[in-house]
This record gives sequence, C-alpha cells and structure tokens, in this order.
Amino acid sequence: MSTDQEKSWVLKDHWKAMLGMTLVSSSAFQYGLDFGIIGSLQATSLIRWHKVFGVEDPSTALGYNIPSDRQQLIASLMVLGAFVSSASAGFTAKWVGRKLSLWIACVGVFVSTALMQVTTDIGGLYAGRLIIGLANGILMTHSQLYGIVPSRYRGLGISFLSYWISFGSLVGTIVDNFAAKIPNKNAYIIPLGIVHIVPGILGIGLFFIPESPRWLAAQGNFEKAEQSLHRLRPKDWPVAQELQEMRTTLEAEARLQSSIGYLDLFKNPIDRRRTILAVCALTSQAASGAMFVISYGTYFFEMANVGNAFENSCILTGVGVAALLATALLITKFGQRRRMMMAGFILCGISQLVIAVVYTVYPNTESSGKALVGLSVLYILGYNSLIAPYAWLSGGELSSQRLRSHTFGLATGIGFFFAANIAFTAPYFINPDALNWGPKYGYIWTGSCAAAGIWIFFFLPEVKDRTLEEIDEMFEAQVPARKFRKYHCTGTHVVLDEKTTAVQVEKRMDNGE
Repeated sequence: MSTDQEKSWVLKDHWKAMLGMTLVSSSAFQYGLDFGIIGSLQATSLIRWHKVFGVEDPSTALGYNIPSDRQQLIASLMVLGAFVSSASAGFTAKWVGRKLSLWIACVGVFVSTALMQVTTDIGGLYAGRLIIGLANGILMTHSQLYGIVPSRYRGLGISFLSYWISFGSLVGTIVDNFAAKIPNKNAYIIPLGIVHIVPGILGIGLFFIPESPRWLAAQGNFEKAEQSLHRLRPKDWPVAQELQEMRTTLEAEARLQSSIGYLDLFKNPIDRRRTILAVCALTSQAASGAMFVISYGTYFFEMANVGNAFENSCILTGVGVAALLATALLITKFGQRRRMMMAGFILCGISQLVIAVVYTVYPNTESSGKALVGLSVLYILGYNSLIAPYAWLSGGELSSQRLRSHTFGLATGIGFFFAANIAFTAPYFINPDALNWGPKYGYIWTGSCAAAGIWIFFFLPEVKDRTLEEIDEMFEAQVPARKFRKYHCTGTHVVLDEKTTAVQVEKRMDNGE
C-alpha cells in the first residue's frame, strides 16, 4: 500500500499502534539512562563511587581517582556486550522472536543492575557492565525491528526511540546530581536502582501488545500476522492488502536467495549492497564522535574546568532532548534522510573543529570554557536532530525484509563495536595522566565528520515516504542511490517478472513454439 493511500488515515486513527510503539521504544530509555548515570558517576565530584571503585590519589582534590584503564572498561564493557547481542539478532529473531527477546533482555537488566548495586569489587562492576550491555543490545535491536506502525510513521517511530535515549540520559544525569549529596554508598546505589523501572514497565506492557506482524510473516505464519495487524490497525484498514504486499515481497526475496543467514547478507549483489548501506548508515553515528560526548561529557567538563560539570551536562542533554522532540514532530513531513544527515555532519564537524582550535590557542581559560559549553550545545543540537534519528532509521529500512534481523543486527553490532572502541580509547586522549588533549580531541572528529558527510552524498539512497515494499522494488531494479527519490514504483518485482517470463518461455518450448 502506498503512502498516498495511508494518508487517508490520520495519526489518531493509529492510536493502538502508536501506544505499542511508545511502549516498545521505551527500551531505549534504559539505554540512555545507563549512559547518563555511569557517565556522571565517573565525574570527579562523586566521592563515594571513587572510594569504592577507584584508587587513592593524593594529587586529586578528593584524594581518590578512577584510573583511565578502569574508566575504559566501565564504559566500553557495556558497549562490548551490546555489540555481541546485537550482532546475534538474526539468531534470536529466528528462534526466539521479538517479544520474548525483549522479555529476556528485561531480566538481564534486573540481574546486572542488582549486581552493580551490591558489589564492592571492581570485577563485579565489570561483570555487571557486560551483562547490562548484552541486555541493552537486545533491547535496542529488537525494539527497532518490532515494526508495528504503518510505513508513513516509520520515521516517527525511530525518532521516538532516539528521544528516549536522550531523555533517559538527562534523567540519569539529574538523578546523579542530586544523589551526589548523599554521604554514603547510596549516592550511586539509588541512581542505579532507577534502572529497574523501565524494564518493569516494559515487561508488563508486552503482555498487552501483539507480536510483530512483519516478524510473523517472515516466519511464514501469515494467519497470526493477519491477527496482529487487525489488533493494531484502524477498523477499515485494508489489512489483506498490507499482508499480501508483505507476502509478495518475501516471495520475491526468496526467489533472489531462499536461505537466511549471515553469509546470505553478501552472497548476491543486491543483498550485499543493502547490507553495506545499512551498516554504513547506522555506524555513521560513531563517525560524529558522539560516543565521546555521551560517555565522557560530565568528566570532560570537569577536567576542562568549565563551571559546574553536572549542570553543564544537564544543559547539554536537555538541549538534545528538546532537539529530538522537535525532530519527532517534524520527521514525518520534512525528514529527508540525505539532506538532514549531511547538514548534521557539517554542523557537528564545524563545532568540534572550533572547540579544538579555541583550546589550542587559549587553553584552560574562562573564555575557552564558555566556548566549550556553547559549542557542545550546538554539537548536540546537530547530532540529536540531524544525525542520530536518521542513522537509526536508515539502518533499519534499507535492509531486505527477509534478512532484516540479520542486517540490522549486524549494523547495530558494528555500530556498538566502533562505539566501544571510542569509549575505550577516549580516556587516553582526554585524561590528564595520559595524552591530556582534552577538547583538542575534536580535531580527529572533524575529519571523521567530513568523511561521513561525503559518503552520504554519494551513496545513501533517499527513501522518505517509501514503503518497505517500494524500497525492495527499487533495490531489485538496481536504481542508483541518487535516483531513488524520483523513481516511480510500479508495484512489481523484477525477480518475479523474470521468473514469470522464464516459465512462459519454458512452456512455449515444451509446446514446440
């Protein structure tokens, strides 16, 4: 069904799907909350955290410090776990399903958070970080693959997910700020306890929404897929037509390559192209340097001597939340992937370049500190409104429906892999006992932003207002990336037409024609 047909129904007509989308996308709140809490806990003002998991350091104001190697592992082990579980999404999708995968992840969050709350050993903290990373990877991947909203609102669904990440990060930072005044271990135990809330809500809410209709159709269970669509769509919605389009697309992809597995992502040119595009689009977030800002924002402000690090971090995250909320309201009408992402990388690259230059010329001055805060706000505005939602969106919509779990899982996993490497290496650049670059680390990310923007211009297709079935048709027709936007879809699939022609020729030959 085309997006023009979908426009006959307005947003409020899809209230059931929107409620389900809001619930499932809240998975990302836990991911953002974890980043906000852990990032703030690593700031030098939280003495209880440093006493338990750091080492004595008379040279610091607190008398304790968390060495760079521990900072690296605390931040990167979570991302490493997310990489492993995301990259395995194809297996969990095939054998477990979307809903059960989310339930398992909720249990993982409960266990890992409880472990981090009770342990006083750095090894226990490492184990908790790895386990919660495995859970976060499942939550982030399967929540985006759940696929319960119509194609027209696909961008809105993904922007909600990005919004939840930033909102969770903001809540985590604020809670840490208030809890820091507690004079005992509750200063970090209470913030960690908040992590239990969203998985609890999600775990209960999943009982009231159906399994993903696209996942059911991909498993060949079209009867249950139809039942799921009837529960999610408005009363007069042409469910049979939507289901038939899913079936036709899956049949076309099966003719192209019937098997489903990670090797099949690269076996034929069409799937190989789609895999590379999805992976590059999603991992372009890492090229912006966002993981550096997200993981070490509070610590970064503290080391740069810029006012109150917590307050600056809250301002930064608050701007990001506002930017994502604005994006959620505008993405359905104005969300062209290519233009938005290129503009975002230009803005982020320039912001980091100016930050680096200012700190090279005027290091550790009051004016450079103010510049850091202001330009960081500009950076997060560009990243949250122009890069993050469109990168996640492109990573999910460019893959084939047959291999969607494998492709998106691989793309998410690789994205987490790069994020883990950035989180692991960042302390070497910014920490005073290592290279001590501080904000001059931005020089590296300026070049990275430029490279990502150039790739988007030449290779990323524009698929705004296209259904997943239309996207399949254009890839099968091998339409060049820069011609996607104006291509007129016919509703037919090249591989099916070729198959039909071949059958007709065989029949004519058998008849002696």
